Amino acid sequence: VQLVESGGGLVQAGGSLGLSCAASGIIFSINAMGWYRQAPGKQRELVAVISRTGTTNYADSVKGRFTISRGDAKNTVYLQMNSLKPEDTAVYYCNADRVVSTSGIQDYWGQGTQVTVSS
Repeated sequence: VQLVESGGGLVQAGGSLGLSCAASGIIFSINAMGWYRQAPGKQRELVAVISRTGTTNYADSVKGRFTISRGDAKNTVYLQMNSLKPEDTAVYYCNADRVVSTSGIQDYWGQGTQVTVSS
């Protein structure tokens, strides 16, 4: 199983960016999918998560600005980021929780994608 992220890049404060993450492989089910981020010198933190049934949870710092969603196949997850702030600058990682595949049941992480917000 692999998680492949796309999107990210450089944007001015107040702008928008979208991230995508697709899980590939022989996958039977994925519990929750989410986005985490890690800024330089800081710990990795949860940004947003969405369950298989569509229940969402957001970090307080992004509520009202970011929207997480899953694709119809449930193996993809998106993060729409609006009203970006310089403090949103970080490497963003996709996470797939409790992936049931031919490899068993595991959590997986994407390789990370850089989001930089200039002031």
